[in-house]
Amino acid sequence: MPGASDVLKRVVLGRALRSDRQSEQELPKHLALPIFASDPLSSVAYATQELLVVLTLGGLAYLYLTPYLAAGVVVLLTVVVLSYRQLVHAYPSGGGDYEVATKNLGKKSGVVVASALLVDYVLTVAVSVSAGVDNIISAARGLADHRIALALGFVALLTAMNLRGVKESGKAFAIPTYGFVLGILSMTLYGVLQAVTGDAPRAESAGYEVLAEDGSVGLTGLAFAFLALRAFASGCTALTGVEAIANGVPAFRKPKSRNAATTLALMGGLAITMFIGITTLAILSDVRYSEDPALQFAGFGEDDVQRSVIAQVSTAVFGDGTFPFFYVQAMTAAILILAANTAYNGFPLLGSILAQDRNLPRQLHTRGDRLVYSNGILLLAAFAALLIVAFEANVTRLIQLYIIGVFTSFTFGQIGMVRHWNRLLSSETLTADKRRAALKSRAINATGGTLTGLVLIIVIITKFTRGAYIVLIAMPILYVIMRAIHRHYERVAEELEAGEEAVALPSRNHAIVLVSKVHAPTLRALAYARATRPHDLTALTVSVDPAESAALQEEWDRRELPVPLTIIDSPYREITRPVLDYVRHIRLQSPRDVVSVFIPEYVVGHWWETLLHNQSALRLKGRLLFQPGVMVTSVAYQLQSSERLADDDTADGSAPGSVRRSSRR
Repeated sequence: MPGASDVLKRVVLGRALRSDRQSEQELPKHLALPIFASDPLSSVAYATQELLVVLTLGGLAYLYLTPYLAAGVVVLLTVVVLSYRQLVHAYPSGGGDYEVATKNLGKKSGVVVASALLVDYVLTVAVSVSAGVDNIISAARGLADHRIALALGFVALLTAMNLRGVKESGKAFAIPTYGFVLGILSMTLYGVLQAVTGDAPRAESAGYEVLAEDGSVGLTGLAFAFLALRAFASGCTALTGVEAIANGVPAFRKPKSRNAATTLALMGGLAITMFIGITTLAILSDVRYSEDPALQFAGFGEDDVQRSVIAQVSTAVFGDGTFPFFYVQAMTAAILILAANTAYNGFPLLGSILAQDRNLPRQLHTRGDRLVYSNGILLLAAFAALLIVAFEANVTRLIQLYIIGVFTSFTFGQIGMVRHWNRLLSSETLTADKRRAALKSRAINATGGTLTGLVLIIVIITKFTRGAYIVLIAMPILYVIMRAIHRHYERVAEELEAGEEAVALPSRNHAIVLVSKVHAPTLRALAYARATRPHDLTALTVSVDPAESAALQEEWDRRELPVPLTIIDSPYREITRPVLDYVRHIRLQSPRDVVSVFIPEYVVGHWWETLLHNQSALRLKGRLLFQPGVMVTSVAYQLQSSERLADDDTADGSAPGSVRRSSRR
């Protein structure tokens, strides 16, 4: 019978999939939209909120800027979506901004983009899940004390769902995504209709007297511009996740580029419409939102819980406690939590590409049982959980770290695309139609790169002291780590490369069997070593107890074993060093010879049994592997408890591979 861990794995992940079923995991557009666009669609739920948080610092005096700053966000989002449509057609392999920057700006620029994207994906999970928990608490205020536990629970749930496979997670996420879109569009239409008919919705916070933060009253000149730019930068969180579709083109069904571009256009249109709708309703209903409502809102009690902007808007439009209110809150919380799925698809795929390019460990390029990059999924979940705990699942604190990575990748990607079009336009083989199309694409990418570059500068300046410096430290650290990994792999590949000259055969093979007692594992190791027909064979033991060594020698002689036993005295009771010295002595005497060391080892069936056996052998093996000209062989002896694992493997029913037979006629 399979073990408990195997049963649990199959319950959580499902049955393993064969490699040749990879095409079945490719996505149609109606499933690709909730998988790759849930992040940018959900970000509209808090983009307006983050914009209002900054403007509210000055009291009510600066809220009139809301529609103008929101219009700037809409223009920027439109340009970025158009820019990425050019990218998915030009680079359909799924590398996104990383591939564009690497091929057009150089490998170092590509690693900069990769470090930005990896940080961004981790923050996407932390921010999205925390924002979803915020909306749950807005509907059920009694859960406020369990914010961190709820967030960590949702991260665990998302991790398990993504480990089951891309297509299955898409089916699970489709209903909340489309339900959220329906809820927001319905709320917008109904709220605007109320305003037009003279019954404009009014938010629960509209009556608060807002106290301006010290130093934020009567701002003019540069101070006023700084506040406006800071609010605009916060509103730009609406753009997060736009790049995910460009990174996930390989997951689409054919024709991949066209389907990805269509999905990108749908995502952009829906995100813009919903952002305008939520912002319009927030203005009409006079929503107030503060980072610290207890200090800024007169009459706000210490035990009061500030609802999110979208919760206040839905309350104003539908009424508190009504079914439509709970529907909007449920769909908002669901899509915010599931928006992290964008990162769960982008991070492992990017990690795989980086591993293939030797910038990250090779393990990130390996697919798991369900044909997903399970190591990348687990790594993402671990870092996101760490951030949630460190920042107490506070959206406003986490959001300050968020969009630097986003706009870094945006900017490098668009600049790389401009160089791509310049290179293409320099070709003399282009037809007139293709040249006009390339010129148009270059203009779009140049505009996108200019705007995202300006926003990146604004974000760094306005958010640096509020936590953005952490990202500006993390990105260079990641860059240095990836460059070091790349140098290591390059150095190893150079050393392992086979030269033209033939490998010289060793003159002789000196075999050594390590002995502690005369028992079945030792006898098996002796028999195996003799079967290799070495030049000479020695049984070696280290004496730490003279009485035990004498008993071993006596037993050896009694059995008349055909291999001489060598006993090394160890007055300081060390085992590893005397063996190493013995092996080095043979190597010094005969540098062209090799030494084969055979180590008898028990094979046990339980993890706790492993702690009780083979520890000395493991340490010795680790030291011997560093000795040049020394070959180490573990001779396994299976104990009865290990038979259970062998039976489990036989009863599993899954074929590990297939045997190919070939014949020559």
